[in-house]
Amino acid sequence: RGVGSGAGRNKGPEPPGLASSAAITALPLPRHVIFSSHDGEQQPAEIESLCMNCYRNGVTRLLLTRIPFFKEIIVSSFTCESCSWSNTEIQSAGRIQEQGVRCALAVDMNREIVKTDCATIRIPELDFEIPAFSQKGVLTTIEGIIDRAVMGLEQDQPVRRAADKEVASKIDDFISKLKQLKEVHSPFTFIIDDPSGNSFVENPHAPQKDEALVVTYYKRTPQQAAMLGLEEEELDEKPADSAEDLRNEVLQFNTNCPECNAPANTNMKLVQIPHFKEVIIMATNCDSCGHRTNEVKSGGAIEPQGTRITFRITDPSDMTRDILKSETCSVEIPELEFELGMGALGGKFTTLEGLLKDIKDLVERNPFTLGDSSTPSKTEKLQEFIGRLQEIIEGKTKAVFIMDDPAGNSYLQNVYAPEEDPELQVERYERTFEQNEDLGLNDMKTEGYETAPAPGR
Repeated sequence: RGVGSGAGRNKGPEPPGLASSAAITALPLPRHVIFSSHDGEQQPAEIESLCMNCYRNGVTRLLLTRIPFFKEIIVSSFTCESCSWSNTEIQSAGRIQEQGVRCALAVDMNREIVKTDCATIRIPELDFEIPAFSQKGVLTTIEGIIDRAVMGLEQDQPVRRAADKEVASKIDDFISKLKQLKEVHSPFTFIIDDPSGNSFVENPHAPQKDEALVVTYYKRTPQQAAMLGLEEEELDEKPADSAEDLRNEVLQFNTNCPECNAPANTNMKLVQIPHFKEVIIMATNCDSCGHRTNEVKSGGAIEPQGTRITFRITDPSDMTRDILKSETCSVEIPELEFELGMGALGGKFTTLEGLLKDIKDLVERNPFTLGDSSTPSKTEKLQEFIGRLQEIIEGKTKAVFIMDDPAGNSYLQNVYAPEEDPELQVERYERTFEQNEDLGLNDMKTEGYETAPAPGR
């Protein structure tokens, strides 16, 4: 676990903006040359590369490995026999996720963190930011992140003191504030924002909700997609003779497979759900690797009121009910003390069984609960949760399934429609200010905007 940590690993000052493996990244080495295997196990490859501390040749060791329930990573370790400088880092060997991720943590210095190259770190209380691509990917803790930032600021202080004492003094004061954060004399917020979706913050209470951690999934902006080297292709608009023709037509546009990045086609269709509303279903099938994915978007506007759906699971046949979970919907299972926040899993049109299996897969992929970073107590706790969830899926245990959607665009099938379902309760409620803020409604003007003066007039 300590291989990827950036804290306390360097034996000498690290030049800003340079890494020990910089001299080898441009070499066109075949994969089988870099990552050889022996008796079915990956063996590290040794490559002679330039030391960025003394500019003599050192040795870089590369190893392709997989973190259980996470993904493949490349671990690189550089050592220089001439000046004894060393450096370690990790790089993602997997795909970019479909959504970006933003984790906000009320600070806990011992939390383990996976930070990729493209992640941005912020501490709002100090107006402090570590920009994307300014550091290599690491597996470390919050304390390790702060130590690495302090080391980077301190390394050029002698030069600054000679050139500009006032600037050097201000940086000394800021370094002192960073060091005080490790003592946790006052609370602060640690935010990591990763457009690639490959950064993680440990949840020690998994699978229960962590009150100190807020994880938000979001759609990348065109600028973020360009930063990651992704091409955003807009859907070509096709003229339709009527709205009915659009409902009967399956639109198709070109995209890239989220698994292997090969060219693929995405199909999109407008579907009317009985006794509910229209939704847009998008499905992508990759002919290269066989990967399949689907996503559901609401075809209508945000409802005037939020919707809370409470369903009592009493029979195995309940697992076959159709369910529409929008991106703004959260899911709760009180018997398991489990809550799935807004944005997780995205929008889905599936069955209750399918959604519960997706939740199970999501919990099993947590690298800090079942991977090599887990403890026996965490593993036992999570296995117990998965077992209880599996019993609900198999219909052996009764449970209450709750969907809370402030936008009102989620749906659970009523098999007795148009009559009332004795096990299903649908409540309408007025949204709070915070919920309207999350949906972007507080700043939205829908009346009188035609006559409103332009800004600056």
